[in-house]
Amino acid sequence: MNIVAVTACPTGIAHTYMAAAQLEKIGKELGHKIKVETQGAMGIENELTVTDIKNADVAIFAVDIEVEERQRFNGIKIVEVPVQLALKDPKSIFAKLAD
Repeated sequence: MNIVAVTACPTGIAHTYMAAAQLEKIGKELGHKIKVETQGAMGIENELTVTDIKNADVAIFAVDIEVEERQRFNGIKIVEVPVQLALKDPKSIFAKLAD
C-alpha cells in the first residue's frame, strides 16, 4: 500500500518526530511504501508533494492539533488518530487501513 502521513502535536517537538519515526518504521516492516510529513515547531518538514498525495492509497493523520493545509488531502481516505497511538501502538493504525 502507498501511504502518506502527517504527524503533529501541540508543542511540535519530540512527539511529532517520534511518531513520524514509528510510522515509517512499522510501515516499512509491514511492506508499505510510506512518506511522513511533520508539522512541528519548525513548521512543515518533509512536505508531501501533490504527486505523493495523488499516488497515495490512504493518509494517516497522527495529530493532536489541526493539520495545516488539510485541503491538500481532499478526495483521499484519511485515518486520523492521536499522536500517542502512533507512539504506543502503531501497528493498530495500520490495521485500520483495511477498514
